Amino acid sequence: MTETVSLTSDDVAKLLQDPSADNRADAAQKVSAQFSTGALTDSERTIAEDIFRSMVRDVEVRVRQALSESLRQNPEVPRDVAVSLAKDVAEVATPILESSTVLTDEDLVEIVKTKDASHQMAVARRPVVSETVSDVLVETHDEDVVATLVGNEGAELTETTMNKVLDEFGESEKVNVPLAHREQLPIQVAERLVNLVSESIKEHLVTHHEMSPNMAMDLVLASREKATVSLLEPGASMQDVTTLVDQLHAHDRLTSTIIIRALCMGDVPFFEAALAKRAGIPAANAYKLVHDRGELGLQRLFEKADLPEGGLKIARAALAVAEEMNLTGGDDRETLRQLMIERVLTQFEDGFDADHLDYFISKLGATEHSAAA
Repeated sequence: MTETVSLTSDDVAKLLQDPSADNRADAAQKVSAQFSTGALTDSERTIAEDIFRSMVRDVEVRVRQALSESLRQNPEVPRDVAVSLAKDVAEVATPILESSTVLTDEDLVEIVKTKDASHQMAVARRPVVSETVSDVLVETHDEDVVATLVGNEGAELTETTMNKVLDEFGESEKVNVPLAHREQLPIQVAERLVNLVSESIKEHLVTHHEMSPNMAMDLVLASREKATVSLLEPGASMQDVTTLVDQLHAHDRLTSTIIIRALCMGDVPFFEAALAKRAGIPAANAYKLVHDRGELGLQRLFEKADLPEGGLKIARAALAVAEEMNLTGGDDRETLRQLMIERVLTQFEDGFDADHLDYFISKLGATEHSAAA
């Protein structure tokens, strides 16, 4: 070991025979600390490991807990020692379960399946949780465990796993809020979250304000649509666009208002893909009809897609702005949105579809507020 601490057989005997639990806990910490320095000889290392194996069977929880705390970050701990500590009572197991890299996925899966929520929570807090372990944690069906898991950025979650979480706990703010705040979300999961989280907004409006359920639903739908069309970042791939359109259509959320809102926010690819989906025609055909120089193409496409006639004027104005921006080489999406809003307000002041007016006014007001600031 070192000159200050050198373990012998006599030392081992004294440590194991000491009747004081506090002294044994202190010894566990000292031996663990010395073991972690990497300065032990082979024989001293063997003695230290024997001490660990004896201490994991100590009748006093505080001794085993001290050992677990001391060894939690050590990658050289014998696996059998780490596993024994990880399967112990929660006070002992938690430090090792949260931090030890010695434990394998197989170890963690077994512990999640055979131990209680305290052990499962500790596993869910690990700096890195593999897809395999994450799947097993979700299968515990424990709301607190799942909430901890989805709130852990180090947890690897597949799209399938996220959808399982939403299937079971989608209405739970304890779960859907941390899931919504994850840095990376598949577009389908993000769209489902927009829908699920919005329901809680509706309930709040109805229960905390003098507002009818129908009025609250109108506000919720508008907020949901704005959030949904904002999921696609500028330059999003057509695969992402198509995925979002397909999911919205499958769940009867590909509404005429969301299609018009998307176009007026500068998302022409979404507008084209959405019309193609609603009309049941290939995307290439929809593209040609949308950009037809004449009056007939877009009009017939609107009819086929069952979009309101009032939206046709808005679409023509928005597409004209998009074309102008394209010709001038402009790629500032916020400028595009502002121009579209202003064009619609100035051209359709007298015959404007009231269903869309709130959106444009709120956007223009936000723009003016931002400029004033």
